[in-house]
Amino acid sequence: MSPRWNPNPDVRNGRHVVHHLHVHLVFLTKYRRGAMTDAMLTRCEEIMREVCEDFEAELKQFNGEDDHVHLLVHYPPKVPLSKLVNSLKGVSARLLRKEYDSHVRRFLWGGHFWSGSYFAGSCGGTPLTAVKQYIENQQHPA
Repeated sequence: MSPRWNPNPDVRNGRHVVHHLHVHLVFLTKYRRGAMTDAMLTRCEEIMREVCEDFEAELKQFNGEDDHVHLLVHYPPKVPLSKLVNSLKGVSARLLRKEYDSHVRRFLWGGHFWSGSYFAGSCGGTPLTAVKQYIENQQHPA
């Protein structure tokens, strides 16, 4: 190993890829109703951490309020983000509805827990302006 190389634990190696992918996800409760309690947020984090592990991803940060949650997920390139989101929302909705049924029914109805939409933003790494400048400054072959 090169003495100049300092391994970064966030940069992962695969067979044919080196990657450093993070996504910021935000999920809203259906109708943005304040259905989440402190205990539900704690359980939601546990569920989402397990789902991430199933995808060989890592839930780096989790927090939320009574009507939404924020996640920071480090995931491999072989994972389609839409499938990860679908599992995170589906598994958590099913288990939270099952475990907190009487509470959830006061706020949400029709078998729904999360809104159908979500926010996903890439994050981490170099700022976009620096990447653009780096690409612009590449030496074109003559």
